[in-house]
Amino acid sequence: MNAPSPAARIGRLLRGMPASDGAGVKLTRVIGSPELEMLDPFLLLDEFGTDRPDDYLAGFPDHPHRGFETVTYMLDGRMRHKDNHGNEGVLVPGSVQWMTAGSGLVHSEMPEQQEGRMRGFQLWVNLPAREKMTRPQYQEYAPDRIPQLQPADGVRVKVIAGRVGDVDGPIRQPATDPVYLDIELAPHASWHYELPEGHNAFAYAFEGEGSVGEGDDARALSAQQLAVLIGGPRVVMTAGASGLRLIVVAGRPLREPVARYGPFVMNTREQIMQAFVDFQEGRF
Repeated sequence: MNAPSPAARIGRLLRGMPASDGAGVKLTRVIGSPELEMLDPFLLLDEFGTDRPDDYLAGFPDHPHRGFETVTYMLDGRMRHKDNHGNEGVLVPGSVQWMTAGSGLVHSEMPEQQEGRMRGFQLWVNLPAREKMTRPQYQEYAPDRIPQLQPADGVRVKVIAGRVGDVDGPIRQPATDPVYLDIELAPHASWHYELPEGHNAFAYAFEGEGSVGEGDDARALSAQQLAVLIGGPRVVMTAGASGLRLIVVAGRPLREPVARYGPFVMNTREQIMQAFVDFQEGRF
């Protein structure tokens, strides 16, 4: 019988910062802030969640991207997206859009609702140098296309990317081999997940409280806290009295130079300047 792999532990624990983006949408920036600029290959993590229409109705009008991927995971609400390549659709609760901006596009994300709760996440994932100028594309999946499992008593897992047991999430990205799980633990339930070897990973709690880690290395994690995971690949999660819901995200680090300015993420300053020229001259 094989001994269990070493358990991951929390290397850093932090909270996001209030921010706004688009035309004034209020959100919490968790990665991409002065406290955690990036966690290779992850460049940004925003959580948006509000019942106040004034916080989100202005939406995200037309804006460009080049050189990376954006991942939008809707928990509540409806968001319509369009781009200048003719793509259009509506993200509903539980749906995921994994957009590869590649060589560049101009898109918008606007609320499809006038009232009610709008909640979800946007994650930015870097692309390797060899793929930064690839053709833009989308991987978009409705809620019924996201596998949902109950791998243990009191545990529910939505597999957006990566593998749980014999079940694969629908998202494919060979460059970073991502894992993206939405995990819900009933009060006092516990579960462990084996990360791919060598991946950088984080856990972000958005409901309830609990702990991550094993034995003396277990540390508390509560809603709106991000834990940077270090050590072994086995992530042990345990819910507290109110239960715990969190996302666990991991990816293969690229270990390449990063030059970023606003919506452009490249490898050199010269490439960033070229992105501005290409955008201004209509080559997106």
